[in-house]
Amino acid sequence: MRKMSWVFLRDLLSGVNKYSTGIGRIWVAVVFLFRLLVYVAAAENIWKHEHDEFECNIKQPGCENVCFDHLFPVSHIRLWALQLIMVSTPSLLVVFHVAYRENREKHHNQKLYKSPGKTDGGLLCTYLISLILKTGLEIFFLVLFYKLYNGFKIPRLVKCDIKPCPSTVDCYISKPTEKMIFLYFLVATSCLCIVLNLSELSYLVFKYSIKCYLKRHVKNKQGSKSNCCESELIRHNRAAAAGRLHNSSSSLPLNMQDEHEKHSPLT
Repeated sequence: MRKMSWVFLRDLLSGVNKYSTGIGRIWVAVVFLFRLLVYVAAAENIWKHEHDEFECNIKQPGCENVCFDHLFPVSHIRLWALQLIMVSTPSLLVVFHVAYRENREKHHNQKLYKSPGKTDGGLLCTYLISLILKTGLEIFFLVLFYKLYNGFKIPRLVKCDIKPCPSTVDCYISKPTEKMIFLYFLVATSCLCIVLNLSELSYLVFKYSIKCYLKRHVKNKQGSKSNCCESELIRHNRAAAAGRLHNSSSSLPLNMQDEHEKHSPLT
């Protein structure tokens, strides 16, 4: 079941890769290579027996379990897996939007979009929302890691005085150095993904802001040219009308005289 979940996540990231920008493709590569593969290949095995390898210097029944639960309310590796799933889920919005466009074209049996996967219009808004959600989730999980474990360090020795422990006992965490290295790697890749998401967000906003500005500028320029042409045409028509009126007013007596001579009985 777990393997099927990671295969689904891999297929999801591959599908989103088709509609991403260059920065978005780097994000997909980082998530797939440096987070998903590292989790499956190495990190999962390091935390596999963390509860069994957690030892305290007293054998009071229930003491080790209570101390372990207090120090690690959620396992690092399970929280890491949840983070991977959650930060990848907003990409489904883009996939669903593209599928909606394709189904709409099939339903109407005509070409409604230049390309259903092109990031413009509504799909651009969906893509931007997915970037904002991914960034927010990354920051949320980093803060959650920090609050749950009082920082990003894994100590070798921890003190515990929670009942049913009769007194303050010393508890030892297995492989603390190795776990801390992977935890730092987790934090570093999360920060890198945040930077990539913010970079892509800024790039898309800047790109389409410039595009809208240029389009509006060209439209205004064309509008001013058409207004100039219209005003020139109006002035020309007015001048022509004034000239015709002047000619007709000056030639009116002569015409009347000619008509009078034509109808005169003497001629």
